[in-house]
Amino acid sequence: MESIRSTRMFWLLLAAGGAVTAAGLGAAHLMETHGHAITGMGNEVVWGLPHVFAIFMIVAASGVLNVASVGSVFGQPAYKARARLSGLLSLALLAGGLMVLMLDLGRPDRVVVAATHYNFRSVFAWNVFLYSGMAAVVVVYLWTMLEPGLGRWTKPAGIAVLVWRFVLTTGTGSIFGFLVAREAYQSAVLAPLFIVLSLAWGLAVFLLVQAAVSASSGRSWPPQVRARMVRLLGIFVAASLYFVAVQHMTHLYETRRGGFEAFLLLGQGGGARYAVLFWLGYVLLGSLLPLVLVFHPRLGGDRGALAASALVVLGAFAWLFAFIIGGQAYPLEIFPGRAVSSSFGDGAVAGYLPSVPELLLGLGGVGAAFLITAAGLRLFDMAPHDDAAPAAKGA
Repeated sequence: MESIRSTRMFWLLLAAGGAVTAAGLGAAHLMETHGHAITGMGNEVVWGLPHVFAIFMIVAASGVLNVASVGSVFGQPAYKARARLSGLLSLALLAGGLMVLMLDLGRPDRVVVAATHYNFRSVFAWNVFLYSGMAAVVVVYLWTMLEPGLGRWTKPAGIAVLVWRFVLTTGTGSIFGFLVAREAYQSAVLAPLFIVLSLAWGLAVFLLVQAAVSASSGRSWPPQVRARMVRLLGIFVAASLYFVAVQHMTHLYETRRGGFEAFLLLGQGGGARYAVLFWLGYVLLGSLLPLVLVFHPRLGGDRGALAASALVVLGAFAWLFAFIIGGQAYPLEIFPGRAVSSSFGDGAVAGYLPSVPELLLGLGGVGAAFLITAAGLRLFDMAPHDDAAPAAKGA
C-alpha cells in the first residue's frame, strides 16, 4: 500500500513539474512567434528576468557540487553519503539553466552556429566548452559512484569535478567582468565573487532538496549532519556578503563609477527599486537574517535551516536582478564627462518590467530541473542512506 502511495505521489509530482516545464516552453514559443516586443526587454535591457533564473541555476549547479567535493575529495563520510544527490542536482540545475538561456536568446534555431563557430576572444565561446565539459565530468563522476567496479576512480573524478566547477564559475563571472562598456560590471573581483556566491546558493538549494527527500522517504536527517551543513551555509553567506562589499568598495574607489554606485546603493537617479532589492532583498533578508537563523542558539532546528536556505535563494534572485537588470538600466557613458540626451533615450535610465512570458520561461527551467531530479531519484540510487531510523510521524 505504501508503495502504491509513493508511486502515485511520484507521478503527481512529475505531472506538476511537466506542466511547469510545458508552460515555460509555451512562453518561449510565444516570444519567438511574436518577438521580444511582448517582453519587458528592449535595446537597453537585453538580459531580462529569464537570465536571472538562468544565471542562478548555472551558478548554483556549480556550488551544489561542493557537497560532493567535501565527501569524495576530502573524505568526509557525512558528505560522501550525499555525493550522488549533489551530482544529480548539479546536472539538473545546469540543464534547467541552459534551457532558459538558449530559449531566451531569441533564435534558438541558430544554436548550431554557436556550437560550431567559435571566437575564442569571446568569453561566451569559452562557456560553450565549460558548460558541456561540466556536464560530462559530472556524468563520469556519478558513473564511478553507481558502478561498483569503478569505485577507485571516484576520487580522481571528484578532483576533476572540483577543478572544473571553479573554472566554470570563473567563466560565468567573467562574462560580466570582461564587459567594458557597463560601469556596473567590468571588475576582476567578479570572478572570485561568483565562486563564493555559488557555494552559498548551491548549498542552500541542496539543503532544501535534502529536506524534501528526507521528508518524502520518511527517514530523519541526522541532526549533527544538518547542523554542520547549516553552519557551513552561514560561513558561505558571510563570505558572499564580504565579497559583495569588496566589489562595491573597489567601484567607489574609482571616481567614474560613483554615479552607478549612487544609483544602485542610494537609489539616486531612478534606481530606487534596485536599491530596495539590494538592501532589503539581498543584504537584509538574503544575508543578515539567514545568518541570525543559522548562528542564533535559540533559532536552530529544521525550520530555521529551511527558512535560512529559502531566504538565501530569494536573496540570490534579488541580488541578480539588481546586478543584471540594474547594470543594464543605468545609462551608458558614451561621452565621458558630457551630459548626453536624445529622443532615443540616451542618458536616461532604461525602464524594465518583467512580463508573464519571461516569468514562465524562468519557471520552466526550474520545472525542467525538478523533472530531472525527480526522475533521477526514482530511477537511480541517488538518495542519502545514512538516516538511522524513520522519522516520527507528525514530526
